[in-house]
Amino acid sequence: MASNKSSALKIGDLIELSIEKVAHGGHFIARHNGAVIFVRHAIPGEQCTIEITSTGSSFNRADVVSVSNPSEFRVEAPCQFAHRLGCGGCDFQHIDPAYQRKLKSDVITEQFSRIAKMQIQVEVEEVGPSTGWRTRAIATTNRNGKLGFYKSRSHSIAPVDNCIICVDGMNFSEISSRNLKGDVRVEISASNSGERTIALAPTRGDEKARVTEGPAVLHEKVEGRTLEVSQESFWQSHAQAPELLTRTVLEFAKINSGEHVLDLYGGVGLFTAAILDEVGSAGHVDLIEGGKVATEDARRNFSDFKNVTVATGDVGKLLPRITSADVVVLDPPREGAGRDVISQITALNPRAIVYVACDPAALARDTSYLEDHSYSLAGLRAFDLFPMTHHIECVALYERAEVS
Repeated sequence: MASNKSSALKIGDLIELSIEKVAHGGHFIARHNGAVIFVRHAIPGEQCTIEITSTGSSFNRADVVSVSNPSEFRVEAPCQFAHRLGCGGCDFQHIDPAYQRKLKSDVITEQFSRIAKMQIQVEVEEVGPSTGWRTRAIATTNRNGKLGFYKSRSHSIAPVDNCIICVDGMNFSEISSRNLKGDVRVEISASNSGERTIALAPTRGDEKARVTEGPAVLHEKVEGRTLEVSQESFWQSHAQAPELLTRTVLEFAKINSGEHVLDLYGGVGLFTAAILDEVGSAGHVDLIEGGKVATEDARRNFSDFKNVTVATGDVGKLLPRITSADVVVLDPPREGAGRDVISQITALNPRAIVYVACDPAALARDTSYLEDHSYSLAGLRAFDLFPMTHHIECVALYERAEVS
């Protein structure tokens, strides 16, 4: 039935309809003659004219062309490139920032209800200004050498002369004014110690980016420690994220002196650096990370600490080597940890599991797996670490369910 209804729609169709609610992924749900449509640049409650941009058997996609009855939360996008034919990076710039956070809270609630069968409410906390927060960005030049970002669901580049969500230290406008080669990926990193690195790679193929300007290893200062972070190692993109997430992880974990802690998907050691102060010399931290460059950074960062073990490899394959842990901290990629890794974590019988997640759907799914292994959600905080976009960062605490 869905297929028949969807097939009645064609790319380019203009339709006037009402927007229902926010959906996971930065879209908004609308319906037309029974067909489901995911709409960009809308707000719930609005009456809009939309243009169908793609059709499918179960749902269709569209962009807002005009709004006849705008939401009270609709604002003029602060960036001139944030429109349906422009940059595809910021999908919420047309929404009042406070209401952006409300919509993100709704998404978390919906994902936990649908996937984990749990009814939760959590406030997405404001972290800082909605612009000037991003410390790492990947831009691309078009065939004429103009720097920009991909349009939504497209291989076309929207040229931009500045990106207002990037930190000042990135100096994006200066880079965009250069005479750059065409079809080049431009990776820009700015550390909180004042360094800037630019690395370039062809847009086609799997060639790694080569540092052409600035240090290959940046220095990030977090909670009194300085960590080395290579240009290709993962680092939290929001300028305030490292300290905020570190404090939240410690708040949930309540680590005691002498405990054994696992830092899974640990990167260069952001959380390990803080955990060390809590476990003391009598405790131990095992950091496991799949990225070879990141673990090389981690080994340098903790070369003076005999109670830190750094392992490079797949978390699911290395976890069986560990027989117990008091606390497990994990910060997996967007797809989450998954059933097998969750099973291995719970088999270690930790007293607490602290999960840092950038996708509420994956977090909800893994929460259901943890519930299956008698670990209950005991705390949840959500942070607006990606303002002007639909992305959300959550930190969740799980504890063993009491057995009577």
